Amino acid sequence: MNILGISAYYHDSAAALVQDGRITAAAQEERFTRKRHDADFPIHAAAYCLEAGGLKVSDLDFVAFYDKPFLKFERMLTTYLAYAPRGLRSFAMAAPLWMKGKIWMKSDIRKRLGYEGPLLFPEHHESHAASAFFPSPFQEAAILTLDGVGEWATASIGEGRGHTIRITKELRFPHSLGLLYCAFTYYTGFKVNSGEYKVMGLAPYGEPRYADLIYKELVDLKEDGSLKLNQDYFDYCAGLAMTNAKFHKLFGGPPRKPESELTQKEMDLAASVQAVAEETMLRMARHAKKITGLKDLCLAGGVALNCVGNGRILREGIFDRLWIQPASGDAGGALGAALLAWHQYLGNERTASEGRDSQQGSLLGPSFSDEHIGAWITERGIPHRRLAAGEAAKETAALLSRGQVVGWFQGRMEFGPRALGNRSIIGDARDPGMQSRMNLKIKFRESFRPFAPSVLAERCQEYFDIPCESPYMLLTAPVIESRRHPMTAEQKDLWGIARLNAPRSDLPAVTHVDYSARLQTVNQADNPLYHELISEFSKLTGCGVIVNTSFNVRGEPIVCRPEEAYACFMRTQMDYLVLGSFLLDKKDQGEYKEGKAWMKEFALD
Repeated sequence: MNILGISAYYHDSAAALVQDGRITAAAQEERFTRKRHDADFPIHAAAYCLEAGGLKVSDLDFVAFYDKPFLKFERMLTTYLAYAPRGLRSFAMAAPLWMKGKIWMKSDIRKRLGYEGPLLFPEHHESHAASAFFPSPFQEAAILTLDGVGEWATASIGEGRGHTIRITKELRFPHSLGLLYCAFTYYTGFKVNSGEYKVMGLAPYGEPRYADLIYKELVDLKEDGSLKLNQDYFDYCAGLAMTNAKFHKLFGGPPRKPESELTQKEMDLAASVQAVAEETMLRMARHAKKITGLKDLCLAGGVALNCVGNGRILREGIFDRLWIQPASGDAGGALGAALLAWHQYLGNERTASEGRDSQQGSLLGPSFSDEHIGAWITERGIPHRRLAAGEAAKETAALLSRGQVVGWFQGRMEFGPRALGNRSIIGDARDPGMQSRMNLKIKFRESFRPFAPSVLAERCQEYFDIPCESPYMLLTAPVIESRRHPMTAEQKDLWGIARLNAPRSDLPAVTHVDYSARLQTVNQADNPLYHELISEFSKLTGCGVIVNTSFNVRGEPIVCRPEEAYACFMRTQMDYLVLGSFLLDKKDQGEYKEGKAWMKEFALD
């Protein structure tokens, strides 16, 4: 039984293939088109999934789309009419897109894929809930989904048992924690639906000075986590922006212009909305526990990428265990739709493996063999050294121990927004200059942005105060007390970004200003080569932690193919690149000439 899941037309379009209940492949469209957060129909991602499964389109038994387009159109039309005539301008812009394709999703899917079989359309938050529960290691669990908006729902509470999920509570548009966070993303000068993690990263530099004002004027938050947003301050229902003049007056001026200097005001705003988000997530989680009585929790939806909030839920001990879908945003909806079709629609049983999920480390994208990489390198005359079998981890560990920054391209590409050790840029977490060097000279991004540690799962408690594994970089945890550096009197007086210059621990490159880290625990079973690399680094240095950041520069998707990895390597100040078994030294490379990238096209048959 072959089921293709699709998400498309809003942001982070993706495709996923489930064969007889097993996840065969999943990927975002952006990785193939090189358009960040690509919302177009995922024709390249779908073609890749079919190739990974050894299928033609005619071999598919079902295609499942991640939401109900007519129900979403109903919400948009109802909202525009409710705000008429003010909403008519937005409607005039949106209507042609809907009339052209979105509302005719059945015919669009058939036309784009060349598919004639059955189609399924679960609701948006059903797809999120399915993506959270079905791959989890739990036989039964509470489910919490939070995002901007699906059709009408903006958050839901449900439960999963065996091969079924059931949603029992919903929060509905326009009241949304995700949209509140988006509003502050917009107001602090970042891009909506992509810059929310920047707000989260900026928050520890500020103080939640505006939290009381948010509660007083913007948000009526109930004990069960439900909330009501005061629409007098927002423009997303009828206008073309997230906030309006009344919002701007409340917070003392217009939104920050993108790329302009960050001030203490933006840091305090970020800290304030983050505090409100965490409190809302905690209350929702407590209510989910109360009404389900279940001991474990699964999370999905864009807000579930807020690893600080997830970490708070974990540390509060509301549930015994958490499992968070690595592709929590709309991309993961494609996977959820396919799994929902297999388990709930078709009634196939599911037996969870306690302690082991079925997400396969979220390493579900394309891979490239040494033969493929070697042919590509040789054809272009790229200077390199072929490493003997089993030498890549040792050689790379030695480079890291000498302070080198290495592009690490191995195996299958990750599904979701995080690089988990196959499309990563890595460095020495002990190096106090590593964060600024990576941010400014390699990633070309804001200096305040923190980097994640990859730590050997079996040694995690030597560095971080966390009671469980965090394989998908979706939990923050404090660095243990014994590794922290106490602040001097001068350092305690620092404010804002200046606080970045005070090393917080003996792992300064990955310790944020609040002594936290967004960590990835690396398990040998999930990624044996990456685990071997960190183990070799540990043998040389005694340290079981390295820096891991995604293999891309600001504004571009994570690399997918060897040629994109090479281009990123040459455009930045990385020192070395390891492509499979091939080691490339920057000093040996000549001048890089931009040109049309050679690429392997995945084609629908």
